[in-house]
Amino acid sequence: MFSSHINRLTHTVVGGWLSLGPRFLPFADVATDDLPLSRLLRLSLFQISVGMTLVLLVGTLNRVMIVELGVPASLVGIMIALPLVFAPFRAFIGFRSDVHHCALGWRRVPFIWKGTLLLFASFSIMPFALLVLAGKGESADLPMWIGFSAAALAFLLAGAGAHTVQTAGLALATDLAPQEHHPKIVGLMYVALLIGMLFSSLLFGAALEEFSPGRLVQVIQGAAIATLVLNTTAIWKQESRHSRPTHNAHTPDTSFREAWMLFCSGENVVRRLLLVGLGTMAFAMADILLEPYGGQVLMLSVSATTKLTALLAIGGLLGFALASYVLNRGIDSYQLAQSGAMIGVPAFMAIIISAPLGASWLFLVGNFLVGFGGALFAHGTLTATMMQAPSHQAGLAVGAWGSVQATAAGIAIVISAVIRDVVNGAEWASALSTGYIVVYIIEIVLLIVTILAAIPMIRKANKKQMMLRQRAS
Repeated sequence: MFSSHINRLTHTVVGGWLSLGPRFLPFADVATDDLPLSRLLRLSLFQISVGMTLVLLVGTLNRVMIVELGVPASLVGIMIALPLVFAPFRAFIGFRSDVHHCALGWRRVPFIWKGTLLLFASFSIMPFALLVLAGKGESADLPMWIGFSAAALAFLLAGAGAHTVQTAGLALATDLAPQEHHPKIVGLMYVALLIGMLFSSLLFGAALEEFSPGRLVQVIQGAAIATLVLNTTAIWKQESRHSRPTHNAHTPDTSFREAWMLFCSGENVVRRLLLVGLGTMAFAMADILLEPYGGQVLMLSVSATTKLTALLAIGGLLGFALASYVLNRGIDSYQLAQSGAMIGVPAFMAIIISAPLGASWLFLVGNFLVGFGGALFAHGTLTATMMQAPSHQAGLAVGAWGSVQATAAGIAIVISAVIRDVVNGAEWASALSTGYIVVYIIEIVLLIVTILAAIPMIRKANKKQMMLRQRAS
């Protein structure tokens, strides 16, 4: 009975996409006889749920807590960064899913399911915790530490769940596809992530057009139900039972330390991860500030600022599409990442000058370019990671990239929130926008450092390609 419901839901979700024809669908060439596009699209639903979680935490809730609930930005920054406490463990989660064997014979599915339950638990308690934290309504007389503790627990559960689901899900996707298709598979999954961000931001924006505490509870708990349905549908009959890791000289009994040392011995691994950290910090410092900036400085509504996430997602979708196009035509992945950082510089300049000019349209253009440049950077570094990872370390490779990216994003969010509050509280701060602008200038500096850091890696890759061409000739 349940199987028939899942099958009907699957046909409903992917039927419209399939009707467009393969030539109109990005990454349609990834599909094979053993791995049809319908199955890939259904698997990508776990990224839809992760995208929805990101929008809720980084987009909608940070604006609501700062503007509507009156929570200090520093405290909001700490809350938003708490999910990233688990970011460094993504590499370990990926490694464990590489070698795990449960009683039912699965490796990846148990991790995805446990992560889903953690997300469900988080969204179930989060809205009430936030209202207590803000001292709204009947909770006004409760001690603040109760709200803080409950909210911190909710955000920690969300982080543990999202990181576990995404790491194990991406590893499962690479398991199902041939090795030569791994970069395209990961690209497809990140397109699904951006689609989830796009549509969930529009839904959240519409639902919170008229904000009230009761509506906030409905939206977050609705997200809990949607997460459970999406992830259950995604993993249904995806991983075969009694699946085993690829047998090689490195047995499943290898310790995490040994596996990590083997992974780090690969070409440019440490430098690439440092590049990922720099670029991620450069793009992520604005994550918690863009919506409050639009609300406090440009006087945009909750609905309008929530839709900024949709604009970022649209830019990201176009960025991933362009990245896949140029990578298939031989452009170096590091050069692609550098191009993304270059686009980020004028993007933040546009956001900065939108305030003194009072030009909300320029602010929107800057948001779009941030999403576009960030997608090019992420796709370039992730492609380099997957292409150079050993075949038996797919989970560890994805986890390592995700660990560095998420950790850097968490550090950036906390730093940006503190800088914004400190600067705005200083006597020399002449306007409400001063703290935001200081953060955006720091991001531009980090982007320039990222551009320079990529140059040696690009030269090394070009030299390697030249040597291969000489050998071929």
